[in-house]
Amino acid sequence: MLRPLSEALVGWSPREDGRVDPLTAVAAAWPEIVGREVARNSQPVKLAGDTLLVATRSSAWSEQLSFLAERILASLHERFGLKQTERLRFRSGRLPRAAAPRVTRGTIAAPRGAARVRAEATSLEDAVARFREDVARVRRAKSGAGWKECSGCATLVAPDSGALCTACAAAASQERERFVARLLFEVPWLGYAGVAALVGTLSPQEYETIRVRLLARWWETLLRARRSKRLSADRRERLIAGSYVIVKSGLEPERIAPATVRDLLGDELCELIYETRMRNVE
Repeated sequence: MLRPLSEALVGWSPREDGRVDPLTAVAAAWPEIVGREVARNSQPVKLAGDTLLVATRSSAWSEQLSFLAERILASLHERFGLKQTERLRFRSGRLPRAAAPRVTRGTIAAPRGAARVRAEATSLEDAVARFREDVARVRRAKSGAGWKECSGCATLVAPDSGALCTACAAAASQERERFVARLLFEVPWLGYAGVAALVGTLSPQEYETIRVRLLARWWETLLRARRSKRLSADRRERLIAGSYVIVKSGLEPERIAPATVRDLLGDELCELIYETRMRNVE
């Protein structure tokens, strides 16, 4: 019969060369990392690539553990040398039975003894409080090493990074793309020079990427109308078709001839979008 991991570890010591299985070492230190109460309701079960998989008794415990993510990852990096582990993934449900530790030719050394072990957290609140203290400690250390605050969210970023963290940079890029797409739809004749004057740091390559992606999205909308042989209730296809022709051709509106429109849209779409309107006017 399998015993709990805490019992199986009593009297056990690593091999003489001090090498143990990484997951075994993390599991052995789990109560110290997250606190006894949290450890009774969670268990590290797999190290794969850059991810530590943690089983929890419920989604509520998964959420609580997510608050300790930075502390857990700091322990993996500092105590066990698992620098490649960058994120946690949680799986709620029944906890797997703990197996006895297995000694292997692992890649990390065993924890260096009781001198580095602090008293275990006595409750979830204590564990969260320790997590906050550790976050503050890590933040002070990073500030001392020259890390700077992200101008968007105040998260610390590496000295050689830009002004924004990864998340804020991605959000800014998405917002810039939405703004460029709106300009191409509402004032499609601006071209790159006109759009860049309004956006600022827009490069020609970025503009072209957004332009191509937007044209593909517009064309898919127009194709749906062609396949169904009818326009939507708000007739938005007419506006899309106008912007599509200007952006696709790169011509100013007054230079676009009917033949150009028919060449870009095809006969069916031209009949559907423009001839319908003409019949309605009559």
